[in-house]
Amino acid sequence: MTSLFATDISIAGRLLPVTLSVAAGQTIALVGPNGGGKTSLLRAIARIDRAGGEVRIDHEDLDSASMARRRRLLSFLPASRDVSWPIAVRDVIALGLDQRDEARVEELVSLFELEPFADRPVDRLSTGERARVLMARALASRPRVLLLDEPLSNLDPYWVLRFLEIISEAAAAGQLVLVALHDLAMLPRFDRALLLAQGMVQMNETPARMIASERFADLFRICPAPDGRWAIRPLEDRRSSP
Repeated sequence: MTSLFATDISIAGRLLPVTLSVAAGQTIALVGPNGGGKTSLLRAIARIDRAGGEVRIDHEDLDSASMARRRRLLSFLPASRDVSWPIAVRDVIALGLDQRDEARVEELVSLFELEPFADRPVDRLSTGERARVLMARALASRPRVLLLDEPLSNLDPYWVLRFLEIISEAAAAGQLVLVALHDLAMLPRFDRALLLAQGMVQMNETPARMIASERFADLFRICPAPDGRWAIRPLEDRRSSP
């Protein structure tokens, strides 16, 4: 089973040194306030932005791996869905492979239901359609570790549920999956959660225990409302204006 060991990984000014040990077989959500460090943690693990520290996947040092080897060890899906390349969907998916494999490309075209526009330039697709294409590219090489930054953004309800199914299937097949989220309603669908704030991992819990924690409410500045939804947490030291 795939294992990820990250030791003192950091990005100057954005992520304080973090040490993680994670095994495959479970889906892990990264949550936290805006600017808390979710994307920075994913980018540090992916060795982007001159990240410090060390990352090992199955005891293999990622910094020492060739680019071709890295593609099989790890895949990073950024939050941006902007694509300016006027190339066909099938060709974008194939960019995730060391060598073009038509059978694998067609498998992913089918998985993400891309047949109606598989030959269309990707820059002419909607944001949600591009999200499906880029997710297919991230999965193409069957990497041991999947780092997904806001993969559920810009998706309609059907594709939110399908992405969650695909993510769960990847974890069940032995891949290690870390997913940055903003929608807290999705948190219970994950096996474990890390909460990042102020450039640090503040909590590492099951989703149920995290949501029930007072610290969770403090860090997000929210509280449960009587109707079961979230509400803005009143400031304890709020004072009336003169």
